[in-house]
Amino acid sequence: MARAVRFYEAGGPEVLRLEDVPVGEPGQGEVRVRHEAVGLNFADTYFRLGYYPVPLPNGMGVEAAGTIEAVGEGVTDFAVGDRVTYTGSALGAYATERVMSAAPLFHLPDSIGFETAAASTMRGLSAAYWLLKTNPALKAGDTILLHAAAGGVGLIAVQWAKLLGLRVIGTVSSEAKADLARSHGCDEVILYRSEDVVSRVKELTGGEGVGTVFDSIGKDTYQASLKCLKRRGMLVACGTASGPFPPIDALQLAIQGSVYVTRPALADYVADPAERAELSNALFGHLTAGRIRVEINQRYVLEHAAQAHRDLEAGKTVGSSIFVV
Repeated sequence: MARAVRFYEAGGPEVLRLEDVPVGEPGQGEVRVRHEAVGLNFADTYFRLGYYPVPLPNGMGVEAAGTIEAVGEGVTDFAVGDRVTYTGSALGAYATERVMSAAPLFHLPDSIGFETAAASTMRGLSAAYWLLKTNPALKAGDTILLHAAAGGVGLIAVQWAKLLGLRVIGTVSSEAKADLARSHGCDEVILYRSEDVVSRVKELTGGEGVGTVFDSIGKDTYQASLKCLKRRGMLVACGTASGPFPPIDALQLAIQGSVYVTRPALADYVADPAERAELSNALFGHLTAGRIRVEINQRYVLEHAAQAHRDLEAGKTVGSSIFVV
């Protein structure tokens, strides 16, 4: 038997239950993975709340790292004993072990620990495709605006952006988070609770605005993000922490300066095997070389999944959060 967090109805953190569940043997194209660490992501709350509808009851979580204990028929790229990490699986990562499809798995280099992998596979791949794929016009010397710069994805994105030669303006909620963002390379930090983001961005860019905004907040920041763009800039609407983005008014995009909006999803940037390998190799290469460091500031056990979700939604977390199994 394994221990797994499950939910039977959409709702608040209280719907999460830790249960004993049978694991079984892997079938065609499947493996059984024993987890060492599990990723805690804001997207998990969307499944719990019902923003992303799924059949119920169901498990929770889509990211973890561990060791393969059994391999089903048809699996040729992985073997018993392999160290692996994954993101984008079917729900069920909040567990001590699970049977799952081998398709989402990545081989985990020995140089990268399980906790680091669980804290950075989704976040790191997200930062990678945001910066490398969503705006082909982005180049060294450009200035970007990055919301939630002290979050798990934000801190990785700041470091990656600096490796690409970008100037980073980040938004954060507190002085402590501002210090953390700066320590990871953020050039300018805006305290969005006490400063006007649009005015500060225009001030920091000589009135021009930025070429790209990475907005993982959503509803509360959408209008300001648009106003921070320079002519023909790109808004990458890459998260909905405050709620879904509103419907797009095409005329507003023209009035703002013929700007663009994209709402990307990681799955569409790792669907092609070559692109998937490109992004994962880049991430693991940076982690192994120490060019990008992962800030794990919250560690929970599965028994405290509800509290972990409360902390995440209340903005109490800084950097990455994981479950230690």
